[in-house]
Amino acid sequence: MIATRLIVRGTVQGVFYRDWTVRNARELGVAGWVRNLPDGTVEAHLQGAAEAVETLASRMLDGPPSARVARIEREAAEADGLAGFERR
Repeated sequence: MIATRLIVRGTVQGVFYRDWTVRNARELGVAGWVRNLPDGTVEAHLQGAAEAVETLASRMLDGPPSARVARIEREAAEADGLAGFERR
């Protein structure tokens, strides 16, 4: 199991990015959460099987059709026993 924290920059608020992330995370069996930050970015905590987390992180580079991801900043995180994936 791995865990990672992502900050997604670009046009990612108001374009269903969080809902899209929740759907994809649940499809892949990734646990964690996603939320908007006041500066216009989206923060996500992903944890689960390495392959599933990497697949979701890769998908998040594109996001939903209306999103325009400029870049994703990534750092290792602590797995915190979450079950499921939620929008915060």
